[in-house]
Amino acid sequence: MDDSIGYVYVQVADRVAADIRSGKLPVGSRLPNERDMGAQYGVAHGTARRAVQELRDRGLVRTLPNKGTFVIKVPED
Repeated sequence: MDDSIGYVYVQVADRVAADIRSGKLPVGSRLPNERDMGAQYGVAHGTARRAVQELRDRGLVRTLPNKGTFVIKVPED
């Protein structure tokens, strides 16, 4: 992760948002579950959970119970 000052979950959310913006994660794609996301970004699954909440707060993803978390919007620059 980045060595700059700030919350790690925000850094993870920013990286996922960048993947959405670049098209690596297009609208409709499913995000990895929290444990897999934690492993992918080298953070605890609780940190990944906070990152997903941050993405929901930004209006970029929606979580459907028992289905997963899906990209619903591309962030604006």
